[in-house]
Amino acid sequence: MTQKKFSPTWNKSTQPRKQRKYRYGAPLHLKKNFMHSHLSPELRKKHQLRNIQLRTGDRVKILRGTHKKQEGKVETVNIKKERVFITGIEKIKKDGTKLLVPFNPSNLMIVALNLEDKKRKQKLDSKIKSSPSEKGSEKVAETQKEKKTEEKKK
Repeated sequence: MTQKKFSPTWNKSTQPRKQRKYRYGAPLHLKKNFMHSHLSPELRKKHQLRNIQLRTGDRVKILRGTHKKQEGKVETVNIKKERVFITGIEKIKKDGTKLLVPFNPSNLMIVALNLEDKKRKQKLDSKIKSSPSEKGSEKVAETQKEKKTEEKKK
């Protein structure tokens, strides 16, 4: 029996089993979209975005679980398992070895962005320039200019 291919045109379902199946069976290029995390209120105002994809080097604050209110730097991001590992937050095993604790990106809030990547910085800057409020006012201005030019031609 062959396994059914992943359907990118999945319609939402209220059944948790179908939602889980979609997330677990999604290919990596779609799983990266699940790796977004909320921005802190200061960053939200600055970049005019609610969330952004996590990257290594971002400083995050943990919002849920036993490590709540702790902060750290993102060490690794595992897209395949949808987990984020943070430096300094470790679990000590019985034999004394330390393991990094995996976190779900939805339980984290980005406090400081890693802007060493030029493309990421450029993307954030372009989003600020083309914010929704500005887009609407630009469209109105363009339509008004078009109307004036049409009236002059008549």
